[in-house]
Order: sequence, then structure tokens, then C-alpha cells
Amino acid sequence: MNDPPSRRRPRDTGEGQPRARRIRAGAERRALVPLAVATVALLAVVFYYPVATVFVEAVVVEGAITLAVFAEILRDPFYFGEFARLLAGEDPIAVLRDLLGADRRLGIVGFTAYQAALSTVASVMLGVPAAYLLARYEFRGRRTLRSLTILPFVLPSIMVAVGFVATFGREGTLNTALAAIGLGPVELMFTLEAIIIAHAFYNAPLVARVTTAAWESVDASAIETARSLGASPFRAFRDVVAPQLYPAVLMGGALTFVFTFATFPIVLALGGFQLATVEVFVYRLVQDLNYAEAAALAIIELVISLGVLLGYLRYEARHAVRSRGARPLPRRPLFRLPAISVREVLPRVGLGIYGIIAAFVFLSPIVSMILASVIAADGSFTLEHYRFLVDRQRTGAAFQVQPWTAVRNSLVFAAGSLLIALPMGVVVAVLTTRRYRGRKLVDAIAMAPLAVSGIIVGLGLLRGLVFGVEIAGWRIVIAGSVAIVAAHAVSGYPFVVRTVAPGLEGLDRSLIESARALGASRARVLLDIELPLVWPGVVAGAAFAFAISIGEFSSTVVLATGTDAYTMPVAIERFIGRRLGPATAMGVVLLIVTSISFVVIDRLGGESFGL
Repeated sequence: MNDPPSRRRPRDTGEGQPRARRIRAGAERRALVPLAVATVALLAVVFYYPVATVFVEAVVVEGAITLAVFAEILRDPFYFGEFARLLAGEDPIAVLRDLLGADRRLGIVGFTAYQAALSTVASVMLGVPAAYLLARYEFRGRRTLRSLTILPFVLPSIMVAVGFVATFGREGTLNTALAAIGLGPVELMFTLEAIIIAHAFYNAPLVARVTTAAWESVDASAIETARSLGASPFRAFRDVVAPQLYPAVLMGGALTFVFTFATFPIVLALGGFQLATVEVFVYRLVQDLNYAEAAALAIIELVISLGVLLGYLRYEARHAVRSRGARPLPRRPLFRLPAISVREVLPRVGLGIYGIIAAFVFLSPIVSMILASVIAADGSFTLEHYRFLVDRQRTGAAFQVQPWTAVRNSLVFAAGSLLIALPMGVVVAVLTTRRYRGRKLVDAIAMAPLAVSGIIVGLGLLRGLVFGVEIAGWRIVIAGSVAIVAAHAVSGYPFVVRTVAPGLEGLDRSLIESARALGASRARVLLDIELPLVWPGVVAGAAFAFAISIGEFSSTVVLATGTDAYTMPVAIERFIGRRLGPATAMGVVLLIVTSISFVVIDRLGGESFGL
């Protein structure tokens, strides 16, 4: 039966609507398009163009296209050790014999890969037991402990380096404790061991996080079936659980290798130039104004890092085990009375030993840094190091680092980068969660900053925008402070995407379809329904972007060289080479600032982090 003419709803053609209302409705329908275009344009200006200048710098020398710089690096034993002799055409048998000998030369690239491999092993050895504890046992504080696995993404690496100096230095807490029980000092500063432990501090939580998620997705019914068919607990673990954990462990290992291969602040503080990695040497080349060689070496580093990630992704595509509708394994109480069997006691004893080692690795650097900031050389309590910061600010010369200037710059740069990174991240999250052809390509392009080191971004901004670009006869120059904000925004916005996108993906589509059916525009649905529902993820992304900007060091130290645009991490690096006390005091200030962001993440959106 047809409705009476008076009850029929007229087609919404816009006729009869006020002109302003029609304009607003049209603007709302098309709002996402200009936002997407603006985001892509900004990303092109502050990331892709600077990175492209690094590539051009490496292959265009004195106006001519050449690969001579790459060839020179690849054939130089200083960079590639014994492997360079292969490219120079020497006998492979002789090269292999020398490579296996005690006097082998690894070169800068070989040493970087060697320390990254050792750091990966140490991180996996510390991270997997933590994943077992979090996934298989229930205890008070488990959720808080799991939240702490995001520490690598909010703690500035230079601050952690200061903590390790305060722990392992000649007058550090470790040697102080050993002297108290009559043992001799341990010399760990400027050694490979100190670098590996520091890298494990940063990356073991990452391994634990991804492995815990995989362990919690194991289907309990599959294990029960294996056990009912006569499999022993070890056999059930080997044949059912382990195949589902391998991809997660390998992912954590691959990411750890990439992060530690591109390591910079930790090696610079704990190893110096005598244990230089590729990233450290790129920085040195930039200081020496050797931009062509620095660019070529940075590209070689990027190719190796991306090759490792590509290898892992290919493995995952072939071997990943996916469980849908799985019933998770029940967690057992960690502390249970009365006494339990020997088979259940042994894992708990092992976890207790692990807990002691983990507490030393994860807590001692932070505790040592705090203690060193308030302990004088004679062991008494003092605030002298903090007074030094105040006096330096009041009487410091123009060429000296002034603490308040560093704090102010860090806060201003973090606020500026947040204003850029947050809208960019939200827009990219919206674009990458819509269903259309080519979405994966857009996601890969948008997430590229995660795979490019800060040194490359800083060098590209320095050469491409800070030094100036000529367009149609006009020379465009971006000030160093603006370039630093841009570099920080590039570092932070992918984390906004990774906190917001999972929430958008998980929304009930019927809510969106109902709003659209009632006439709401796409932008109105996003503002009134989608973003309010994923607001914790937006807040978490904002906290991540702010904290990452506060602690960013690699690009900042390149762009701040020779200027007063230094930040707290840069100030710490300059203090640490002269006086440890002021460096620890500045580290505590940096810890307080980043802890505020961490609290916001933990309270308002920590569980939504989906990296």
C-alpha cells in the first residue's frame, strides 16, 4: 500500500534548503578528500622529499650521476672488512680462511651486524620467559607488568644510556655494591657487553609483548586433543604451541635486529667512536661535512634493514599459523598454597631466577640514574648536580648548553609535533581502515617512517630544507627549529596510526551504516560516532607522539648542531661526556616529563596499542 502524498519523504536534492546549509553539507561530504591530500602533501614535504635528497646526494656527485661512492664503500675493508676483498676480486678461499681466523676484520658494517645479532639473542632470551610468565600465570600486577612492555616506545634512549653509565661506570652502583662485599671492580663501560645489555633493556619488552599475544591466542582445545591422544606435555608443546609462537618470536627478533642495527644514542654514549656502528659513523661523516659518503652509507644501512624485514615477512606468509575462534589457555596462579608438585615448582623457581636477572637489567639503570643525581662523590646526599643545572642556566656562556633552554625547547617541539602528528595520524588511520583497492599500498607508504632511521631523516631535512631549496627562482629555507618539529612529527605520527587504526577496524559497522542511512555525511559520522568511540586510542596516540618527541635524539642532534635548538636528550649527550652528575640530573628531569606521558598512555589507552 502506497503512503499518502503528504507522508512521502521528498528526495534530498538540496532544493529548498538555505544556501549556507547546502554549502556546509557539500563541504562535509568532501571534507576527507582535502584532509587526505593535505596529509599526503605534508608527508611528501617533511619525509619523502628529504629522504629522496639523501638518495640523490649519494648518486649525484658534482652534477653527474655515479655509483662510485657506493663502489668505494663496498670495496673498503674499513666498512666491510674481509667481505670487501671479495668485491675487490680476491680469492674467495683465502678470504674465507681469514674470515674464520682470530684476526678477522669485520669492518663497521660487519661489527654493526655482529652486535645487532648478539643484542637480538639477548633480547629474545630475556623476552620469551617474560612472555611465558604473562601468558601462562595469573598474579597481582600482571596487567600493569604487561603495560610496562611499551617502555621501549616512551623512554628516551639517551636517558637509558645515562642510567647504564651510572650503573656500570667505575664509580657506578654495580662497583659500589661489589666493593661493599670485598669484590673488585668490573669494567663494563665502553665495552660490547654494556651495549648488548642496554639493547636488551630496550628490546626484550618488545619481544615479550608480541610473544605474549601469540601465546594467548593458542587454542587450548588443540592441546587437550593432543594430550588425549597420548602426547606428553613436552610433545604437545613442541607440536602444537611452538609452531604458533615461532612467527611471533621471529617478528620480535627481526624488529630487534633492525632497531639495534640502526642503533645510535646508546652506542654513542656507551661505546663511543671506538665501537662505532653504521649510524654513529654516518653522524661522524655529517659532522665532517662528508655528505655524499654519509648518504651512501645510510642507504646501505637502510637496504640491509629492509632486507631483514622483507625476509621475515616472507617467512611469516609461508609459516604463520592462524587460529580463529580459539579458546585461550587458562592461566595458573603464580603463588598457590598448599605445596604443589615438583613439576609445578621447577618452572616457578626458574621464573624466580629470571625475575632477579630481569630486575637487575630493567630496574638498575633507572634507579642508578636517580641515585647518582642526588649522591655526592663521598657518598652523602646532595642536590649539587641540580644546582649546577640552575647555575649553568644563569651564568652559562652562549656556546654552552643551558638546561632550561633544553627543557623549553623539548616541550615546545613536542607540542608543535603533536599538533602535526595527531591529525596526520588520525587521517592516515581513517584512510588505511577503509575498504578499497590499494589500501595495503597506502598503509605501507604511510608507515615508511618506521623503517627509516632518524639520522637519514635529519640528514635529508638538513640538506633539503634547512640549507634551502630553489623553486622558480625563489630560495625556500626552513629554520632549524621548524625542521626539528617536522622530524619529530614524522617519528610520532605512525604511533598515532597504530593506536587509532585497531579501534576503527573493530567498530560495529552497523552504527556507521545507520548514521549514513539517516543522512549523516561521512565526515559527520567520523566526528560524531567513530572518533568518540576510539577516543582512548586517540589520547594514547597523542601521548605516544608527545613522549617520542620529548626523547627523540637521532634527527635532533643532526639538525641542532651549531644552533641553540638543542633539546633535553641533546643536552644529556653533551653533559655525559664531561660530568656524569649533571647528566643524571637532566636525565631525571627527562624521566619526569616522559613519565607523565606514560601515565596517560597506561590510564587512557595503553591496551589499544597495536604495533
